[in-house]
Amino acid sequence: MTTWRPPQQIRVKVIGLAWRGDALLAVEVLDDGGRIKGVRPLGGSVAFGETREQALDREFREELGCGVTMTGPWTVFENIYRHEGALGHEIVFAADIRLHDAALYDRDVIRFSEDDGTACTARWFRPTALPDGAALFPDGLAAALEPLPDR
Repeated sequence: MTTWRPPQQIRVKVIGLAWRGDALLAVEVLDDGGRIKGVRPLGGSVAFGETREQALDREFREELGCGVTMTGPWTVFENIYRHEGALGHEIVFAADIRLHDAALYDRDVIRFSEDDGTACTARWFRPTALPDGAALFPDGLAAALEPLPDR
């Protein structure tokens, strides 16, 4: 298992909020013991010289093999957090999206790999009813979603 720690620099991230009814597509976030500590919408870092829109589309093409269309405005928030004791700091751009591959909405479990080979599992989660002990990441996203608009 890969032991991940946040880099010691501020990162700019994008996440796409894909909805199936009131359920959000999110990847499981594991602790060092392999237990689910939370869930996070798919996305990733904005590369130097890349727009946030380009980064969002690239991340979904890399992770799920499909593009996305934004269906809502950007929400921006700062995320200062701790993962396994290490400090992380991000500026996060989040937007509602539509997945170009409609078949993904019919799948309850979506498995994919990160660039480094880390295996990931994404599922549809209701943000207001996460599994016991699981948090919605990044910090600040839950507040940005309230109240949940009709989707």
